[in-house]
Amino acid sequence: MAGSYDVVVIGAGPAGEHAAGRLAGGGLSVALVERELVGGECSYWGCIPSKTLIRPGDVLAAARRAPGAAEAVTGQLDTVAAFAQRDYMTSNWHDDGQVRAVEVEAADGTVQQLSAAQAVVLATGTHPAIPPIPGLREAGPWDNRAVTSAKELPRRLVVLGGGAVGVEMAQAFKRLGCEEVVVLEGAERLLAREEPFAGEELRAAFEAEGMTVVTGVRMTAVRRAGDGGPVVATVADGREFTGDEILVAVGRRPATADIGLESVGLEPGHTVPVDGQLRAAGVDGGWLYAIGDCNGLAPLTHMGKYHGRVAAAAILGREVADVASHGAVPRVTFTDPQVCAVGPTAAEAQAAGLRVTVVSTATGAVPGAYTQGNGIRGTSQLVIDDDRRTVVGATFTGPGLQELLHSATVAICGGVTVDRLWHAVPSFPTVSEVWLYLLEAYGL
Repeated sequence: MAGSYDVVVIGAGPAGEHAAGRLAGGGLSVALVERELVGGECSYWGCIPSKTLIRPGDVLAAARRAPGAAEAVTGQLDTVAAFAQRDYMTSNWHDDGQVRAVEVEAADGTVQQLSAAQAVVLATGTHPAIPPIPGLREAGPWDNRAVTSAKELPRRLVVLGGGAVGVEMAQAFKRLGCEEVVVLEGAERLLAREEPFAGEELRAAFEAEGMTVVTGVRMTAVRRAGDGGPVVATVADGREFTGDEILVAVGRRPATADIGLESVGLEPGHTVPVDGQLRAAGVDGGWLYAIGDCNGLAPLTHMGKYHGRVAAAAILGREVADVASHGAVPRVTFTDPQVCAVGPTAAEAQAAGLRVTVVSTATGAVPGAYTQGNGIRGTSQLVIDDDRRTVVGATFTGPGLQELLHSATVAICGGVTVDRLWHAVPSFPTVSEVWLYLLEAYGL
Protein backbone atom coordinates (compact mmCIF):
# COMPACT_ATOMS: atom_id res chain seq x y z
CA MET A 1 0.00 0.00 0.00
CA ALA A 2 3.04 2.28 0.11
CA GLY A 3 2.82 5.00 -2.47
CA SER A 4 2.31 8.63 -3.34
CA TYR A 5 -1.04 10.36 -3.61
CA ASP A 6 -2.30 13.88 -3.93
CA VAL A 7 -4.19 13.59 -0.64
CA VAL A 8 -4.19 11.10 2.23
CA VAL A 9 -7.36 11.01 4.35
CA ILE A 10 -7.01 9.35 7.76
CA GLY A 11 -10.34 7.99 8.95
CA ALA A 12 -13.14 6.54 6.83
CA GLY A 13 -16.15 7.64 8.84
CA PRO A 14 -18.73 9.98 7.27
CA ALA A 15 -16.37 12.98 7.39
CA GLY A 16 -13.45 11.15 5.81
CA GLU A 17 -15.64 9.43 3.23
CA HIS A 18 -17.15 12.72 2.12
CA ALA A 19 -13.80 14.44 1.86
CA ALA A 20 -12.27 11.55 -0.07
CA GLY A 21 -15.21 11.30 -2.44
CA ARG A 22 -15.19 15.02 -3.21
CA LEU A 23 -11.44 15.06 -3.74
CA ALA A 24 -11.50 12.03 -6.03
CA GLY A 25 -14.42 13.57 -7.90
CA GLY A 26 -12.29 16.66 -8.37
CA GLY A 27 -9.61 14.64 -10.14
CA LEU A 28 -7.12 14.07 -7.32
CA SER A 29 -5.63 10.73 -6.30
CA VAL A 30 -6.69 9.87 -2.75
CA ALA A 31 -5.71 7.25 -0.18
CA LEU A 32 -8.37 6.62 2.47
CA VAL A 33 -6.92 5.01 5.61
CA GLU A 34 -9.13 3.21 8.16
CA ARG A 35 -8.21 0.73 10.90
CA GLU A 36 -11.74 -0.50 11.57
CA LEU A 37 -14.88 -0.47 9.41
CA VAL A 38 -15.36 1.86 6.46
CA GLY A 39 -18.35 3.94 7.45
CA GLY A 40 -17.12 4.65 10.95
CA GLU A 41 -18.80 5.02 14.31
CA CYS A 42 -22.04 6.46 12.96
CA SER A 43 -22.81 3.57 10.63
CA TYR A 44 -22.13 0.74 13.06
CA TRP A 45 -22.26 1.97 16.66
CA GLY A 46 -23.91 5.39 16.56
CA CYS A 47 -26.63 7.12 14.56
CA ILE A 48 -27.82 4.22 12.42
CA PRO A 49 -28.21 1.44 15.03
CA SER A 50 -29.42 3.79 17.76
CA LYS A 51 -32.15 5.37 15.64
CA THR A 52 -33.16 1.93 14.39
CA LEU A 53 -33.65 0.80 17.99
CA ILE A 54 -35.55 3.99 18.82
CA ARG A 55 -37.98 3.69 15.90
CA PRO A 56 -40.27 0.86 17.16
CA GLY A 57 -41.05 2.71 20.36
CA ASP A 58 -41.75 5.93 18.46
CA VAL A 59 -44.18 4.20 16.11
CA LEU A 60 -46.02 2.56 18.98
CA ALA A 61 -46.24 5.83 20.92
CA ALA A 62 -47.57 7.64 17.85
CA ALA A 63 -50.23 4.96 17.36
CA ARG A 64 -51.31 5.25 20.98
CA ARG A 65 -51.92 8.97 20.52
CA ALA A 66 -54.25 8.37 17.54
CA PRO A 67 -57.80 7.20 18.39
CA GLY A 68 -58.68 4.30 16.12
CA ALA A 69 -55.11 3.12 16.04
CA ALA A 70 -54.65 3.18 19.80
CA GLU A 71 -57.30 0.51 20.27
CA ALA A 72 -55.32 -1.85 18.02
CA VAL A 73 -52.11 -1.47 20.01
CA THR A 74 -51.61 -4.32 22.45
CA GLY A 75 -48.72 -6.10 24.07
CA GLN A 76 -44.98 -5.40 24.08
CA LEU A 77 -42.62 -4.54 21.30
CA ASP A 78 -40.88 -7.49 19.65
CA THR A 79 -37.34 -7.02 20.93
CA VAL A 80 -35.96 -9.86 18.82
CA ALA A 81 -37.34 -8.28 15.64
CA ALA A 82 -36.01 -4.86 16.67
CA PHE A 83 -32.53 -6.25 17.24
CA ALA A 84 -32.71 -8.13 13.93
CA GLN A 85 -33.55 -4.91 12.08
CA ARG A 86 -30.63 -3.22 13.83
CA ASP A 87 -28.36 -6.03 12.65
CA TYR A 88 -29.67 -5.58 9.10
CA MET A 89 -29.10 -1.81 9.19
CA THR A 90 -25.50 -2.29 10.31
CA SER A 91 -24.94 -5.10 7.78
CA ASN A 92 -24.07 -7.28 10.80
CA TRP A 93 -21.04 -5.05 11.35
CA HIS A 94 -19.51 -5.80 7.96
CA ASP A 95 -18.47 -2.98 5.65
CA ASP A 96 -18.63 -4.79 2.30
CA GLY A 97 -21.39 -2.47 1.09
CA GLN A 98 -19.48 0.63 2.15
CA VAL A 99 -16.34 -0.20 0.19
CA ARG A 100 -17.89 -1.13 -3.15
CA ALA A 101 -16.79 2.19 -4.65
CA VAL A 102 -13.41 2.12 -2.94
CA GLU A 103 -10.31 0.24 -3.94
CA VAL A 104 -9.28 -1.64 -0.80
CA GLU A 105 -5.87 -2.98 0.07
CA ALA A 106 -5.59 -4.61 3.49
CA ALA A 107 -2.52 -3.97 5.61
CA ASP A 108 -0.71 -6.98 7.03
CA GLY A 109 0.41 -5.31 10.25
CA THR A 110 3.71 -3.99 8.92
CA VAL A 111 4.56 -0.30 8.91
CA GLN A 112 3.69 1.23 5.56
CA GLN A 113 4.39 4.71 4.30
CA LEU A 114 2.10 6.96 2.29
CA SER A 115 3.06 10.36 0.97
CA ALA A 116 0.72 13.21 0.07
CA ALA A 117 1.70 15.82 -2.50
CA GLN A 118 -1.00 18.33 -1.54
CA ALA A 119 -2.69 17.59 1.79
CA VAL A 120 -3.36 15.24 4.67
CA VAL A 121 -6.87 15.25 6.13
CA LEU A 122 -7.43 14.03 9.69
CA ALA A 123 -10.88 12.53 10.20
CA THR A 124 -10.14 10.27 13.15
CA GLY A 125 -13.27 10.98 15.16
CA THR A 126 -13.64 10.38 18.88
CA HIS A 127 -13.98 7.58 21.39
CA PRO A 128 -16.18 7.37 24.49
CA ALA A 129 -14.92 8.91 27.71
CA ILE A 130 -14.94 6.81 30.88
CA PRO A 131 -14.66 9.07 33.94
CA PRO A 132 -12.24 8.09 36.74
CA ILE A 133 -14.92 6.91 39.15
CA PRO A 134 -13.65 4.24 41.57
CA GLY A 135 -14.73 0.80 40.38
CA LEU A 136 -16.33 1.96 37.15
CA ARG A 137 -13.89 0.41 34.67
CA GLU A 138 -13.72 -2.79 36.72
CA ALA A 139 -17.53 -3.08 36.53
CA GLY A 140 -17.38 -3.54 32.75
CA PRO A 141 -19.62 -0.62 31.78
CA TRP A 142 -21.41 -0.34 28.49
CA ASP A 143 -20.44 2.47 26.14
CA ASN A 144 -22.22 3.53 22.94
CA ARG A 145 -20.81 0.53 21.09
CA ALA A 146 -21.98 -1.97 23.66
CA VAL A 147 -25.48 -0.55 23.97
CA THR A 148 -26.12 -0.23 20.23
CA SER A 149 -24.87 -3.77 19.56
CA ALA A 150 -26.50 -5.46 22.58
CA LYS A 151 -27.94 -8.89 21.86
CA GLU A 152 -30.08 -9.13 24.99
CA LEU A 153 -32.14 -6.66 26.98
CA PRO A 154 -31.12 -6.15 30.61
CA ARG A 155 -33.99 -6.14 33.09
CA ARG A 156 -32.54 -3.07 34.80
CA LEU A 157 -30.38 -0.39 33.20
CA VAL A 158 -28.54 2.47 34.90
CA VAL A 159 -27.50 5.30 32.56
CA LEU A 160 -24.73 7.69 33.59
CA GLY A 161 -25.20 10.86 31.57
CA GLY A 162 -28.22 12.88 30.48
CA GLY A 163 -26.89 14.04 27.12
CA ALA A 164 -28.15 12.87 23.74
CA VAL A 165 -26.72 9.34 23.80
CA GLY A 166 -27.80 8.71 27.38
CA VAL A 167 -31.39 9.88 27.03
CA GLU A 168 -31.93 8.30 23.62
CA MET A 169 -30.78 4.88 24.73
CA ALA A 170 -32.49 5.12 28.11
CA GLN A 171 -35.90 5.64 26.53
CA ALA A 172 -35.28 3.20 23.68
CA PHE A 173 -34.38 0.38 26.07
CA LYS A 174 -37.31 1.17 28.39
CA ARG A 175 -39.69 0.95 25.46
CA LEU A 176 -38.02 -2.21 24.18
CA GLY A 177 -38.81 -3.88 27.49
CA CYS A 178 -36.38 -2.95 30.28
CA GLU A 179 -38.35 -3.05 33.50
CA GLU A 180 -36.31 -0.39 35.28
CA VAL A 181 -34.28 2.47 33.79
CA VAL A 182 -32.49 5.07 35.88
CA VAL A 183 -30.80 8.14 34.37
CA LEU A 184 -28.16 9.89 36.52
CA GLU A 185 -27.00 13.33 35.42
CA GLY A 186 -24.52 15.63 37.14
CA ALA A 187 -26.05 18.84 35.79
CA GLU A 188 -29.31 20.20 37.13
CA ARG A 189 -31.26 19.09 34.08
CA LEU A 190 -31.21 16.68 31.16
CA LEU A 191 -29.71 17.99 27.90
CA ALA A 192 -27.96 20.71 29.84
CA ARG A 193 -26.63 22.42 26.69
CA GLU A 194 -30.10 23.00 25.26
CA GLU A 195 -32.86 25.38 26.36
CA PRO A 196 -33.98 24.68 29.96
CA PHE A 197 -37.53 23.84 28.92
CA ALA A 198 -36.27 21.00 26.72
CA GLY A 199 -34.73 19.12 29.62
CA GLU A 200 -37.75 19.75 31.80
CA GLU A 201 -40.18 18.43 29.20
CA LEU A 202 -38.02 15.39 28.57
CA ARG A 203 -37.80 14.60 32.27
CA ALA A 204 -41.59 14.80 32.61
CA ALA A 205 -42.01 12.45 29.65
CA PHE A 206 -39.51 9.96 31.05
CA GLU A 207 -41.14 9.92 34.46
CA ALA A 208 -44.56 9.44 32.85
CA GLU A 209 -43.16 6.30 31.21
CA GLY A 210 -41.96 4.95 34.55
CA MET A 211 -38.29 5.90 34.27
CA THR A 212 -36.31 7.40 37.14
CA VAL A 213 -34.40 10.62 36.48
CA VAL A 214 -31.95 11.97 39.05
CA THR A 215 -30.18 15.24 38.27
CA GLY A 216 -27.60 17.31 40.12
CA VAL A 217 -25.81 14.22 41.44
CA ARG A 218 -22.20 13.09 41.33
CA MET A 219 -21.40 9.39 41.10
CA THR A 220 -18.70 8.44 43.62
CA ALA A 221 -18.32 4.67 43.26
CA VAL A 222 -19.43 1.66 41.24
CA ARG A 223 -19.22 -2.02 42.05
CA ARG A 224 -20.39 -5.17 40.30
CA ALA A 225 -21.42 -8.09 42.42
CA GLY A 226 -19.42 -11.10 41.25
CA ASP A 227 -18.86 -12.10 37.64
CA GLY A 228 -21.78 -10.78 35.61
CA GLY A 229 -23.80 -9.83 38.68
CA PRO A 230 -25.72 -6.58 39.19
CA VAL A 231 -24.02 -3.20 39.16
CA VAL A 232 -24.45 -0.81 42.08
CA ALA A 233 -23.81 2.91 41.52
CA THR A 234 -23.32 5.13 44.55
CA VAL A 235 -23.82 8.91 44.38
CA ALA A 236 -22.40 11.60 46.63
CA ASP A 237 -25.39 11.79 48.99
CA GLY A 238 -25.13 8.07 49.71
CA ARG A 239 -27.99 6.81 47.55
CA GLU A 240 -27.42 3.63 45.59
CA PHE A 241 -28.90 2.62 42.23
CA THR A 242 -28.78 -0.95 40.96
CA GLY A 243 -28.87 -2.24 37.40
CA ASP A 244 -27.91 -5.34 35.49
CA GLU A 245 -25.86 -3.08 33.23
CA ILE A 246 -24.57 0.48 33.43
CA LEU A 247 -24.29 2.64 30.32
CA VAL A 248 -21.68 5.39 30.49
CA ALA A 249 -22.62 8.30 28.20
CA VAL A 250 -20.77 11.32 29.58
CA GLY A 251 -19.06 12.56 26.45
CA ARG A 252 -16.28 11.63 24.07
CA ARG A 253 -12.57 12.30 23.60
CA PRO A 254 -10.75 13.04 20.31
CA ALA A 255 -9.05 9.98 18.80
CA THR A 256 -5.79 11.79 18.18
CA ALA A 257 -3.45 10.20 20.71
CA ASP A 258 -1.43 7.91 18.46
CA ILE A 259 -1.26 9.53 15.03
CA GLY A 260 1.93 11.59 15.42
CA LEU A 261 0.53 15.05 16.14
CA GLU A 262 3.58 15.85 18.23
CA SER A 263 5.72 15.76 15.08
CA VAL A 264 3.95 18.88 13.79
CA GLY A 265 3.74 20.71 17.10
CA LEU A 266 0.21 19.65 18.04
CA GLU A 267 -0.86 17.97 21.27
CA PRO A 268 -1.76 14.27 21.01
CA GLY A 269 -5.06 13.24 22.55
CA HIS A 270 -6.56 16.73 22.16
CA THR A 271 -8.76 18.33 19.56
CA VAL A 272 -6.96 19.86 16.59
CA PRO A 273 -7.59 23.62 16.36
CA VAL A 274 -8.42 24.76 12.84
CA ASP A 275 -8.90 27.92 10.81
CA GLY A 276 -11.85 28.83 8.62
CA GLN A 277 -10.79 26.41 5.87
CA LEU A 278 -10.32 23.65 8.48
CA ARG A 279 -6.52 23.73 8.21
CA ALA A 280 -4.74 22.75 11.41
CA ALA A 281 -3.70 25.96 13.15
CA GLY A 282 0.02 26.53 13.51
CA VAL A 283 1.16 23.88 11.05
CA ASP A 284 3.50 25.43 8.50
CA GLY A 285 2.52 25.13 4.87
CA GLY A 286 -1.21 24.69 5.46
CA TRP A 287 -1.14 21.08 4.29
CA LEU A 288 -2.84 19.48 7.33
CA TYR A 289 -6.62 19.60 7.72
CA ALA A 290 -8.83 18.32 10.57
CA ILE A 291 -12.51 17.61 9.98
CA GLY A 292 -15.37 16.16 11.96
CA ASP A 293 -15.28 15.31 15.64
CA CYS A 294 -11.49 15.49 15.99
CA ASN A 295 -11.47 19.29 15.59
CA GLY A 296 -14.01 19.77 18.37
CA LEU A 297 -16.10 22.37 16.54
CA ALA A 298 -19.36 20.48 16.24
CA PRO A 299 -19.14 16.75 17.01
CA LEU A 300 -22.11 15.57 14.97
CA THR A 301 -22.17 13.30 11.93
CA HIS A 302 -23.83 15.80 9.63
CA MET A 303 -21.33 18.45 10.64
CA GLY A 304 -18.46 16.07 9.91
CA LYS A 305 -19.86 15.54 6.43
CA TYR A 306 -20.12 19.30 6.00
CA HIS A 307 -16.51 19.69 7.14
CA GLY A 308 -15.52 17.11 4.57
CA ARG A 309 -17.13 19.18 1.84
CA VAL A 310 -15.50 22.40 3.06
CA ALA A 311 -12.01 20.90 3.36
CA ALA A 312 -12.23 19.19 -0.02
CA ALA A 313 -13.34 22.42 -1.67
CA ALA A 314 -10.44 24.29 -0.08
CA ILE A 315 -7.92 21.66 -1.22
CA LEU A 316 -9.36 21.82 -4.73
CA GLY A 317 -8.69 25.55 -4.78
CA ARG A 318 -12.12 27.03 -4.11
CA GLU A 319 -12.61 30.12 -1.96
CA VAL A 320 -14.64 28.62 0.86
CA ALA A 321 -14.96 28.87 4.63
CA ASP A 322 -16.73 27.00 7.40
CA VAL A 323 -19.81 29.03 8.31
CA ALA A 324 -22.16 26.51 9.89
CA SER A 325 -19.89 25.58 12.81
CA HIS A 326 -20.12 29.11 14.13
CA GLY A 327 -23.74 29.75 15.00
CA ALA A 328 -25.78 27.46 12.76
CA VAL A 329 -25.20 23.92 14.04
CA PRO A 330 -28.39 21.81 13.77
CA ARG A 331 -28.90 19.05 16.32
CA VAL A 332 -31.66 16.56 17.04
CA THR A 333 -32.07 14.38 20.11
CA PHE A 334 -34.30 11.53 18.92
CA THR A 335 -36.28 11.02 22.10
CA ASP A 336 -40.05 11.35 22.49
CA PRO A 337 -40.49 14.29 22.70
CA GLN A 338 -37.74 15.05 20.25
CA VAL A 339 -35.52 18.03 20.95
CA CYS A 340 -34.60 19.78 17.71
CA ALA A 341 -32.42 22.88 17.84
CA VAL A 342 -30.16 25.03 15.70
CA GLY A 343 -28.03 28.02 16.59
CA PRO A 344 -27.40 29.37 20.08
CA THR A 345 -29.79 29.16 23.01
CA ALA A 346 -31.26 32.40 24.29
CA ALA A 347 -28.68 32.54 27.09
CA GLU A 348 -25.82 31.93 24.65
CA ALA A 349 -27.06 34.64 22.30
CA GLN A 350 -27.33 37.14 25.14
CA ALA A 351 -23.87 36.18 26.44
CA ALA A 352 -22.52 36.91 22.95
CA GLY A 353 -23.82 40.46 23.24
CA LEU A 354 -26.88 40.18 21.03
CA ARG A 355 -30.06 42.11 21.83
CA VAL A 356 -32.67 39.39 21.38
CA THR A 357 -36.35 38.71 21.81
CA VAL A 358 -37.46 35.18 22.65
CA VAL A 359 -40.87 34.05 21.40
CA SER A 360 -42.50 30.68 21.98
CA THR A 361 -45.69 28.76 21.36
CA ALA A 362 -47.05 25.34 22.21
CA THR A 363 -46.07 22.89 19.47
CA GLY A 364 -49.37 21.07 19.91
CA ALA A 365 -51.46 24.23 19.52
CA VAL A 366 -51.61 24.18 15.71
CA PRO A 367 -54.32 22.18 13.86
CA GLY A 368 -51.66 20.07 12.14
CA ALA A 369 -50.61 18.68 15.50
CA TYR A 370 -54.19 17.77 16.44
CA THR A 371 -54.55 15.71 13.27
CA GLN A 372 -51.66 13.52 14.47
CA GLY A 373 -53.49 12.51 17.63
CA ASN A 374 -54.26 13.54 21.17
CA GLY A 375 -51.72 14.70 23.72
CA ILE A 376 -49.24 16.25 21.31
CA ARG A 377 -47.10 18.40 23.57
CA GLY A 378 -43.94 20.44 23.31
CA THR A 379 -42.64 23.95 22.80
CA SER A 380 -41.51 25.85 19.71
CA GLN A 381 -39.21 28.80 20.31
CA LEU A 382 -37.28 31.35 18.25
CA VAL A 383 -34.44 33.58 19.40
CA ILE A 384 -34.59 36.73 17.27
CA ASP A 385 -31.81 39.30 16.89
CA ASP A 386 -33.72 42.58 17.25
CA ASP A 387 -31.06 44.67 15.56
CA ARG A 388 -30.92 42.59 12.38
CA ARG A 389 -34.50 41.25 12.71
CA THR A 390 -33.28 37.76 11.91
CA VAL A 391 -33.66 34.41 13.61
CA VAL A 392 -30.40 33.33 15.27
CA GLY A 393 -31.63 30.33 17.26
CA ALA A 394 -34.56 27.93 17.26
CA THR A 395 -35.74 25.00 19.36
CA PHE A 396 -38.68 22.70 18.67
CA THR A 397 -39.80 19.98 21.08
CA GLY A 398 -42.47 17.41 20.40
CA PRO A 399 -42.90 14.05 18.67
CA GLY A 400 -41.46 13.55 15.20
CA LEU A 401 -40.27 17.10 14.52
CA GLN A 402 -36.86 16.36 13.02
CA GLU A 403 -37.84 17.43 9.51
CA LEU A 404 -39.22 20.74 10.80
CA LEU A 405 -35.77 21.81 12.00
CA HIS A 406 -34.33 22.41 8.54
CA SER A 407 -36.66 25.36 7.95
CA ALA A 408 -35.01 27.15 10.87
CA THR A 409 -31.55 26.13 9.68
CA VAL A 410 -32.23 27.64 6.27
CA ALA A 411 -33.60 30.82 7.83
CA ILE A 412 -30.53 31.24 10.04
CA CYS A 413 -27.96 30.40 7.35
CA GLY A 414 -29.69 32.67 4.87
CA GLY A 415 -30.00 35.57 7.28
CA VAL A 416 -33.67 35.87 6.32
CA THR A 417 -35.44 38.68 8.13
CA VAL A 418 -38.60 37.95 10.06
CA ASP A 419 -40.39 40.46 7.83
CA ARG A 420 -39.54 38.29 4.83
CA LEU A 421 -40.35 35.08 6.70
CA TRP A 422 -43.85 36.47 7.24
CA HIS A 423 -44.43 35.74 3.54
CA ALA A 424 -43.26 32.10 3.82
CA VAL A 425 -46.63 30.36 3.91
CA PRO A 426 -46.74 26.95 5.66
CA SER A 427 -49.01 24.29 4.25
CA PHE A 428 -52.20 23.49 6.15
CA PRO A 429 -52.66 21.46 8.24
CA THR A 430 -49.01 20.91 9.18
CA VAL A 431 -47.03 21.43 12.36
CA SER A 432 -44.93 23.97 10.44
CA GLU A 433 -47.73 26.47 11.14
CA VAL A 434 -45.95 27.07 14.44
CA TRP A 435 -43.88 29.55 12.39
CA LEU A 436 -46.98 31.75 11.99
CA TYR A 437 -47.71 31.60 15.70
CA LEU A 438 -44.11 32.51 16.51
CA LEU A 439 -44.03 35.46 14.12
CA GLU A 440 -47.35 36.68 15.53
CA ALA A 441 -45.83 36.48 19.01
CA TYR A 442 -43.04 38.75 17.75
CA GLY A 443 -45.62 41.26 16.63
CA LEU A 444 -45.95 40.53 12.93
